[in-house]
Amino acid sequence: MMYGWIIGVILVIVLIVVLGRGGIFQKGTNQSNHESSALEIMKNRYAKGEINKTEFEERKAELEKTN
Repeated sequence: MMYGWIIGVILVIVLIVVLGRGGIFQKGTNQSNHESSALEIMKNRYAKGEINKTEFEERKAELEKTN
């Protein structure tokens, strides 16, 4: 009876590892996600004062061109 429980736990662990390597638990890296994250980074940098409004607008326009 105890062996069945241990085998079940091992199977669950193996399943998690297999699915993890298959990319199911990994965040997608398609173009729209990349652009969104770049825009979010720029928004954060602008909010912190690391870049000014002109730099923000220029970089935002450049991202929109690649789309």
